[in-house]
Amino acid sequence: MPSVATELPAPAAADWGFPRSATAILVLVEYAGSRGVGARRALAGTGLHPEDLVEGEVTAAQELTVVRTLRGLLGEVGVDVGQRYRASTFGAFGFAMLASRTVLDAMDLALRFIDLSFAFAIPRASVVGDEVVVTVDGGDLPADVRRFLVERDVTAVVAVLDGLVPGGVGARVTWTEHAARIEFGADQLSRPLPERSPERLELAARMCAEVVDARRARTGLAQDVRVLITQRLPQGAPMADVAHALALSERTLRRHLADEGVAYRLLLDEVRSSMDLALRGGRATMPVAVVAQRLGYGSSAAYLHARRRWQASRPRS
Repeated sequence: MPSVATELPAPAAADWGFPRSATAILVLVEYAGSRGVGARRALAGTGLHPEDLVEGEVTAAQELTVVRTLRGLLGEVGVDVGQRYRASTFGAFGFAMLASRTVLDAMDLALRFIDLSFAFAIPRASVVGDEVVVTVDGGDLPADVRRFLVERDVTAVVAVLDGLVPGGVGARVTWTEHAARIEFGADQLSRPLPERSPERLELAARMCAEVVDARRARTGLAQDVRVLITQRLPQGAPMADVAHALALSERTLRRHLADEGVAYRLLLDEVRSSMDLALRGGRATMPVAVVAQRLGYGSSAAYLHARRRWQASRPRS
């Protein structure tokens, strides 16, 4: 039986500012709809439309805006929202957890890829004697939505844990003002998962690694700018629009990015180049004009010129 705290890794993310799948907001919007709040009202202030939630990424700030709207309209409903989460809610990340060999393996994977979750209150886990202790501290969260987010995230963690094995792991929650403590028997860590599959785990874990590698390539403001560029790519992602979404002037955005050692044009190029690979890799017959439009180019010629430049700069395998 595990008996030391070092058997579970520290979470890969130190704070909540990482990008997340658009599903993060879709869950909130669907809950809002069940309470009579329309999608467009729930998305007010995010710059997003309901059709934007089908795929892609959103920033933590955009999700936080929806949380504030829901809390303002519906009150402290974090627990109700948290009950909607299951491992499968998180796409490849969730499927990798479900395909893991044991509860311990699933928890290890979850902490290593925590920035593929939608968490704001980052969980930390350890084994203390005969108990697994998961602490969720919301002390660093914005005060106005702290309770909502802690209650949502803790409830979601318990729902995912209990969904791993038949009958659940017997998780117990102790609440404090800005945090919570989840406990269950350490003997639960060795329980095999009914959906375990080495083959599916390998595939899902590889997909997770590809996503986090791309996300972790940039940090800070540049990370959010990349997400906002992607959302606005068909319109050319003008810097003025992205700056407005961040409540900054173009000059201030340019200065902040320079402080991080990057230029807006470089980020736009990075996004277009990676999207180009994804579009042409998955749909080899997609017309050049369609790819050009998806990447925000005014003409096929402009896109082809850029593509030749990217191909020349990519390392050869």
